[in-house]
Amino acid sequence: MLRFGLDEFILGHSKLRPLQKLVGLLLFWRDLSQSRGTRLRLALETLGPIFVKFGQMLSTRRDLIPLDIADELAQLQDKVPPFAYASVEQVIREAFGQEISQVFQQFDVEAIASASVAQVHFAHLPDGRPVAVKILRPGISVVIEKDIALLDSAALLMEKLWSDGKRLKPREVVAEFAKHIHHELDLMLEAANCSQLKRNFANSKLLLVPEVYWDWCREQVMVMERMEGTPISQVANLRAIGVDIPKLARDGVEIFFTQVFRDGFFHADMHPGNIQVATEGERTGRYIALDFGIMGSLNDTDKYYLARNFLAFFKRDYRDVAMAHIESGWVPKDTSTDELEMAVRAICEPIFNKPLKEISFGRTLLSLFQMSRRFGVIIQPQLVMLQKTLLNIEGLGRDLDPDLDLWATAKPFLERWMSEQLGWRSVVKNLRAELPIWGKVLPQLPRLLHQQLQRSTENSFSEELRGLVQEQQRQTRWLRLISLALALLVIIQLASIVALWHGLR
Repeated sequence: MLRFGLDEFILGHSKLRPLQKLVGLLLFWRDLSQSRGTRLRLALETLGPIFVKFGQMLSTRRDLIPLDIADELAQLQDKVPPFAYASVEQVIREAFGQEISQVFQQFDVEAIASASVAQVHFAHLPDGRPVAVKILRPGISVVIEKDIALLDSAALLMEKLWSDGKRLKPREVVAEFAKHIHHELDLMLEAANCSQLKRNFANSKLLLVPEVYWDWCREQVMVMERMEGTPISQVANLRAIGVDIPKLARDGVEIFFTQVFRDGFFHADMHPGNIQVATEGERTGRYIALDFGIMGSLNDTDKYYLARNFLAFFKRDYRDVAMAHIESGWVPKDTSTDELEMAVRAICEPIFNKPLKEISFGRTLLSLFQMSRRFGVIIQPQLVMLQKTLLNIEGLGRDLDPDLDLWATAKPFLERWMSEQLGWRSVVKNLRAELPIWGKVLPQLPRLLHQQLQRSTENSFSEELRGLVQEQQRQTRWLRLISLALALLVIIQLASIVALWHGLR
């Protein structure tokens, strides 16, 4: 922290600001000519892969951190040397209770990909099927727990001492990172994500998802179908093969909106490193999805308000954008609609001076989220993941086709989805979904109605009976009290007579 001058984040506190000059004199040898964002990035790279991964996640939280820092952290690359083959053999042995030669017919010694949490090898199953095997780094759980504890301590210090600490909620950011990294430590969860996405696109002509071979999956090992394709970043090679690049760009947008609005379950890490394009046979030109450790999900309410925001935005209906924000709970219910409408207009009007194809959905969504923060709300994590993914898809689409009109591609899909949710299609869909239940209930309706009436009568009788019993008990108590009082009077009278008789004698 001292080496890269990160103490400025702490010493910026009003109570500690006098120490800045003293620290500067004591550490005069430091080169602080670079920006704070650059120095933070270099510090994370020096600390190791987990901190690099944290920096990558932090770069997506543009709703929380200054943009200059977010832009710099976005440059982080998770390039990690692979771990030794002997460690791979050890993990396989612990996971299966067998040697690697007994589990796989053939296993490549060299890893084809390596990251901070896991690495991937090619192999063949005993029946000869080619597979990709993802293996967790040995001892990574212990390293991660220590690093997260260190990050949390730093976040606590930042929250207490930095002027913006409470507003930015650094401990919540660390907790969010911890949640995602812990999910990546269980490859059975990633396998389940992969299987769900494959099922969602089972009949799709746009996206290919590898099959999971569950019999060979463990918490620390994931085995899936080997996918053959060309990285989507190799545009020249794809064009040479005959792939329609503008169509590929449009397909990427459609895949994204299908995941979000149809399924409410989307790949949240769709950068070029996790996407390939099939280049053989009838599959040529289809997307291939890889790496399913980070997935996002949206409920029906979030999907509705997102679609409503996008459609209202492109209609320049700023009041409806404001109303959607309030009704969704993204801003407090007591927020002034007029003030929010003015804020939305200030964001959107400059954008509409550009052609629609130059308008960034992701940037617009980010601006709306930042505006929401001004009104006292921090956007939910799933929406932040959506915004991050949308920026990735936009960047990818426009790298493929600079003339891509994202709105022209997305608008029909959004309008159709809204119609399905609110129009006659929605009524038909709901009737179809409820029809089996009504088909079972309707024949039983007379009997169920009779039972309910009988139950109501019995309940009414029971209530009446309970009242009578209570009244009887109350009267019994009063009779006991009266009897006791009378007995006392009789005793007193007898005592008086006896006393009088003794007096006469």
